[in-house]
Amino acid sequence: MPVAVFRRLPGIPPVAVTRLPDRPLTPQPLPGPQTHTHDFLVLLYAHRAGGSFLIDDRAWNVVDGDLFVIAPGQVLSFPQPADRIIEDGWVVFFPADVIRGGAYSWRAHPLLFPFACGADRTQRLRVPPAQRPGWVERISALDGELQTRGTGWSEASLAHLMLVLVAAARLAGDVAGDLRAADEPLLAAVFDVIEHRFAEPISLADVADELALTPGHLTTSVRRRTGRTVQQWLTERRMQEARRLLTETDLTVAAIAHRVGFPDASYFIRRFRTEHQITPALWRRR
Repeated sequence: MPVAVFRRLPGIPPVAVTRLPDRPLTPQPLPGPQTHTHDFLVLLYAHRAGGSFLIDDRAWNVVDGDLFVIAPGQVLSFPQPADRIIEDGWVVFFPADVIRGGAYSWRAHPLLFPFACGADRTQRLRVPPAQRPGWVERISALDGELQTRGTGWSEASLAHLMLVLVAAARLAGDVAGDLRAADEPLLAAVFDVIEHRFAEPISLADVADELALTPGHLTTSVRRRTGRTVQQWLTERRMQEARRLLTETDLTVAAIAHRVGFPDASYFIRRFRTEHQITPALWRRR
């Protein structure tokens, strides 16, 4: 299964926009056919459309004004070329940690809860006709900041993304009951353990022990629901905190390594370079 991965770059806001059908459907080219999954959140707005695609093997007919909210790990299949499904539309991609504190609580975050999946949750929201020009305007403004990169473009891009997410949350309405009904207590427990203990040198076995599960069962369950393993989520939480400390503090790289759960600074540097293709020191300078 091809996996689309959101690659972070120093100094670049973690958000991407695609205009359909003019640009590819993913931030990076996929290593395979039209069926794929991803490790980031997706908003797909169909301004003018007529066709169908699949989310986790369920077919959805796409019509004008449809807004799809797609979570990490869900499998998308496009049996037709995108330009036959969506005549005019937009896709917004972003990792959950674009919102501070959202990386491990996105299933309950007030701006990210529309992405929570469960038996009682729909993948599609309906944009009323009177609101559709506003949706085009919001996403176009976000895309414009990302393309032109004028003064303050990073902050402006994230502000425009917040407005888009607020609009989506308002469309979703009061879905708190849906979230409580969603059968995801395991994920909530896993993310709680990671959030409270990522600064310790813990392993998959430690997380599994705390939840009274075998490492194999835990890995399979989390990967099936999110597209990532527990260890990958743990590493991402550590990298998120490392990026914050590199950007916002003067702590040494060795001190940051210890603060994010890597007693060995050399190993932390290797892992950071594997995740970001540059060293922590170079990330800070850029």
